[in-house]
Amino acid sequence: MSTEPSIRAADLVRRFRRQRPLRAGSLIVTIFGDSIMPRGGAIALGSLIRLAAPFGLNERLVRTATARLAHEGWVEAHRVGKRSEYRLTHGGRERFAEATERIYGEPNASWSGRWTLIVLPSMPAAERQRLRKELAWQGFGELSSGVFAHPEAPTHGLKLQFRDAQFPAEALIFEAHLADPASPARLVSLGWDLEDLAKRYERFVRRFEGVEAALRVRPDPQTGFILRTLLIHEYRRLHLRDPLLPRRLLPAEWPGNRAAHLCRDIYERVFAASELHLSAEAAQLDGALPPPDRSIQQRFGGLAL
Repeated sequence: MSTEPSIRAADLVRRFRRQRPLRAGSLIVTIFGDSIMPRGGAIALGSLIRLAAPFGLNERLVRTATARLAHEGWVEAHRVGKRSEYRLTHGGRERFAEATERIYGEPNASWSGRWTLIVLPSMPAAERQRLRKELAWQGFGELSSGVFAHPEAPTHGLKLQFRDAQFPAEALIFEAHLADPASPARLVSLGWDLEDLAKRYERFVRRFEGVEAALRVRPDPQTGFILRTLLIHEYRRLHLRDPLLPRRLLPAEWPGNRAAHLCRDIYERVFAASELHLSAEAAQLDGALPPPDRSIQQRFGGLAL
């Protein structure tokens, strides 16, 4: 056994288990999106229970979490006798694919200077809050009540997202250049709290730099899977808060860049071991998991696997 990576993995697991409440559903989402979707998108419930056990999730927590994901439309259950399998639904695959692009994709280095602005009409508070969350997920910042901005979001894609998210037909979309060259910095400060996001990235880097150093030696399969899963779990929850602004709108020495490089390096080092663990411990009802889709090699701009 590779002792040093195992120690780092145990530290991360202890930190995860100290969370209250213990967010079993969020970790199951990470396992599905990072490990199961590239290998067919289906897993026997017993296998999922085994994969989740090292993180402190017992059978009851896993069953409850997967039932909730099924209720929310992410997965669907398939039963053969007393055995169950959970498969990603069509909608679940689409949502995971969108998240995959955000988490593992490379930032957009180019920007023309154009902005997309959205103005929401008057509506009930609960509906406005739902649309705020949807726009934040897409990287928009709220400049004032009901007015949102993003550096050049493609309007053809927005129309589809508006339809899927049930945006009101009265919502207005503008594309514009700012007249004042100094305005982008003021607009960014209005729409996004980059200072708080930077602190979160810095904490991520401090937490995982020790993991990177420990991976001078190859981890055993289970340790590789634990490190990979908790790495992506932490990075996913952080990175999906990131509006992914163009580089010229970000502060100098943006810590998100270091976090992305660190995440890619660790992921590349633990991937092979983690896949051995998945092959040994996980299966579908009709047999072994299929090998990972070749598209996984394109994560983080291309992995040397």
